[in-house]
Amino acid sequence: MSARAGNGSAGGASALLEVHGLRKYFPVLGGILNRAVAWVQAVDDIDFDVLPGEVLGIVGESGCGKSTTARLLMHLIRADAGRIAFDGEPVRPEDAAGLRELRRQMQMVFQDSYSSLNPRLPIEDTIMFGPKVHGVSAAEARERARELFSLVGLDPAQFIRRYPHELSGGQRQRVNIARALALEPRLLILDEAVSALDKSVEAQVLNLLLTLRRELGLTYIFISHDLNVVQYMSDRVLVMYLGKVVEIGPTAEIYQRMQHPYTEALLSAMPSMDPDRRTETPPLVGDPPNPIDPPPGCRFHTRCRFAEDVCRRAEPPLGPAAGEAAGPDHLVACHMRVAASGHSLAPAG
Repeated sequence: MSARAGNGSAGGASALLEVHGLRKYFPVLGGILNRAVAWVQAVDDIDFDVLPGEVLGIVGESGCGKSTTARLLMHLIRADAGRIAFDGEPVRPEDAAGLRELRRQMQMVFQDSYSSLNPRLPIEDTIMFGPKVHGVSAAEARERARELFSLVGLDPAQFIRRYPHELSGGQRQRVNIARALALEPRLLILDEAVSALDKSVEAQVLNLLLTLRRELGLTYIFISHDLNVVQYMSDRVLVMYLGKVVEIGPTAEIYQRMQHPYTEALLSAMPSMDPDRRTETPPLVGDPPNPIDPPPGCRFHTRCRFAEDVCRRAEPPLGPAAGEAAGPDHLVACHMRVAASGHSLAPAG
């Protein structure tokens, strides 16, 4: 089932990005012949879509498959199965021209602002590199680079000939954002793009991203561990657990009327500024199961206080959340979701 009711659209709008059945298993090599002896199920048959102009936030514990999903979308690693369509056109890994055009339309900003820049290139040359590869003349690429410096809040006169090691973390991330915008993409994938920044700098970069979204008509996939930042940035939120999508829906519904016990546990861990609302007990105990050998049925049942026998036997499909409070675009993968068992998950906060 598509991760949005209505076959990948809402209100008649067509999805900019559609993902169906995306899967990636990484081999664990061993033995004398160094052959695959097991498989890490990093991303396992996930579906979702992204509408033009929206921000889709992706959250989940470390190792749940968020960054692998981002790299699969960019075709930095090759998927084992699944279908990706951009603006209605299927993306085929064997189509070199199609991938080249996809990477012009869809760019990525990485978490590590330093290692994602070439330390031997002045940052102006870094921003010019992409347009030149795509056939833009050096003069036009240089003009575009200087426009982008101003757009992301850097003075061209001061920064054009500096190297990455001469910049602060926030300045480097602004350069990475400028580089991502150099080809005038329609969609940006932001993989923990602000997690390494100081809070004051983080706020500046987040507001910059919102301004760019509004002025340039951008679409974002925003991956982060910081649930407050995801709530601030996102129109919809997708929750991943052990390579699976367990819940997806509008941000307000996810944060106030969550349906999956894992989502409840994640949101219960959010820090509160209210001294009377201290977290006395951990909202979630135990480590996630081994992705090499995930449990049968619902992968969360080993840590779920609502788990019943059906959860151990059958994998829950991603379907409409039960209950009158849930909207049509709120999907959850849980046998015990509200109406089925009478359990109601309390709002976090």
